[in-house]
Amino acid sequence: MDPGVVATVVGLLGACLVALILVLVARREAAAQRVRAEQDVASIKDEARALLADAERRERRLAEREQTLAGDRAQVEDLDRKARARAEEAADARREAQRLADEAAREADRTTAAAEREAQTRLAEADALAARRVLEAERAAIEELESASGLTREAALEELTRRLVERATNDAAAQVRRAEAQARRTAEARARRIVATAIQRTAVATSAQASTVTLPLPSDDMKGRIIGKEGRNIRAFEALTGVNVLVDEQPGAVLLSCFDAERREIAQVALEALMADGRIHPQRIEAAYADALAGAEDRTDAAGHDAAERAGVAGLHPELVRTLGRLRLRTSYGQNVLEHLVESALLAAQLAAETGTDVDVARRGAFLHDVGKALTAEVPGTHALVGADLARRLGESPEVVNAIAAHHDEVAPETVEAVLVQVADAISASRPGARREDLDQYVERMDKLEQLVAEHEGVRRALAMSAGREIRVVVEPERVVDSDLPQLAVTIARHIERDLAYPGEIKVTVVRETRASATAG
Repeated sequence: MDPGVVATVVGLLGACLVALILVLVARREAAAQRVRAEQDVASIKDEARALLADAERRERRLAEREQTLAGDRAQVEDLDRKARARAEEAADARREAQRLADEAAREADRTTAAAEREAQTRLAEADALAARRVLEAERAAIEELESASGLTREAALEELTRRLVERATNDAAAQVRRAEAQARRTAEARARRIVATAIQRTAVATSAQASTVTLPLPSDDMKGRIIGKEGRNIRAFEALTGVNVLVDEQPGAVLLSCFDAERREIAQVALEALMADGRIHPQRIEAAYADALAGAEDRTDAAGHDAAERAGVAGLHPELVRTLGRLRLRTSYGQNVLEHLVESALLAAQLAAETGTDVDVARRGAFLHDVGKALTAEVPGTHALVGADLARRLGESPEVVNAIAAHHDEVAPETVEAVLVQVADAISASRPGARREDLDQYVERMDKLEQLVAEHEGVRRALAMSAGREIRVVVEPERVVDSDLPQLAVTIARHIERDLAYPGEIKVTVVRETRASATAG
């Protein structure tokens, strides 16, 4: 055999053997891999079965939890319904409590008269209860009294009735006393609350009026113009108006001092006109003074209308408005009467609103209660009765007239509004600083001094000046000659010493002035 063929065959056999070996090895590895795969599949199946069992357990627990949650949800819904029901009950309870509180407040606002009626009703009920008790206990008590005391039926019945009536009367009287005490406490507390509320709502400045007026100067040179050359302007102004002019008391201002409010107002108007015009000399002073006198009625009407507007009172008769305007110059213990009327009207309106009475009647009565003070020098009688008569003649209602007449208890108040006017009047007058008795006494002393001097024959005009330390007397030149002036001054001084009490000294100055005028045609 050819060696090359043999080598080829041997090589092929070797290759086949190697291939067979490789196949066998591959089969063995495949079998091993199959076994491992089967083991892995079995393991996976076991894990899957375990996971499935776990999932089933979780599903069961989830179902149980869902059932529990459903029960809890139903319980929560039930609790929510109960909570809403309780909230509604609480709201109803709050509404009922509010209603009861409102009823209690209304009950607390009842007047003393209502409490007395209730006490009388309770007394009647107590009497009826006592009578029923008498009837219920009569039979048993009669037998007991007859057996115990040996009394007859009629005597026992009379004794029993007396004792029961006495006990019922005592009980009823105690109830009445308790009801009256409760009503009194309630009424006093409510009255204090009403008065405090009215005072707080009407907290105005006190209206005490001084005896000086301060006028600011428009420029520094105005003071020299007011004084005039060698003081002729200021002397002419003081002699004409009867008012002291103080130019050195305050920088940039001039003071007008006089106890008479009317003179002070006229002097103020005249001096304001002079300063506005800028020309100040004796002739202009006389013209300004005449204009100020002529405008007094207009100022009176304006003051009355302004006060009525501030007080909220409408529909007043023009004569009433003019009369009220005159009170702008009237004081009572230093308190301006017109300002007092406005304040009293506001207070009375607040009190009437708090007590549920007629606000308009209370306001009107308080605003007019002192209107008679403007007429007391002309009409005899007290200012309350004079003012009531004026209001009656000018068409005011009977309620308002009674409130005016009764504010000092000269007549009996017929309405609650009349009592409120008295209260408002007292509150306004008693505010701290509202009135000063010393100023009223000072004004009275000045008036008396002027009246005393005016009694002398030939005196045309008397002017108290310098706070009463000087009296200037203007005489009629036709009746008093120059030679009589010294004796007249001494006579007046002795008269003042004899009939007037005053501090310090009073200087008497008598002035006689003769004027001549002619007209060139």
